[in-house]
Amino acid sequence: MQKLTPILISCLLVFGVAACDNASKTSESAPNNPNDAPQTPTAKITQASQQDAQSEVRRRQLNEDIRAREQRNNTTGGDAQRAKGDLSSEVRSKLEANIPKSQLTVDAADGGIVTVGGTVTNEKELAKIETLAKQIKGVKTVIVKATVAPPTK
Repeated sequence: MQKLTPILISCLLVFGVAACDNASKTSESAPNNPNDAPQTPTAKITQASQQDAQSEVRRRQLNEDIRAREQRNNTTGGDAQRAKGDLSSEVRSKLEANIPKSQLTVDAADGGIVTVGGTVTNEKELAKIETLAKQIKGVKTVIVKATVAPPTK
């Protein structure tokens, strides 16, 4: 039994390392740089994004996630010291929930400056970007580099 214990512990550690190897992402297909976003989404990509983002379950998840982050932010001192990654993730979630047909990327900088790039399908969606982004606590300035491009077939 004493010889078996180190082997079992080693197996558990190896399994734990293998299981934790996959890093989570908000959107696997989103580029890291707003300027690298695809300029025109295909109809298939747009339809898949729309079905996912417009589902009631997805909208509730995104809204609950935003609310939980806001509560955590209020607990840790309000919007004075927002992490850039947290800020960009919240803005991205807000845009995904409210502009489901878009292909947008979000990049946050110090001082609450958020840059949104990519494409949307019409002018109405383009106009909503700044308003939605500013609803997130800590966003001071929104730079919209997104363009209007209807989905290609």
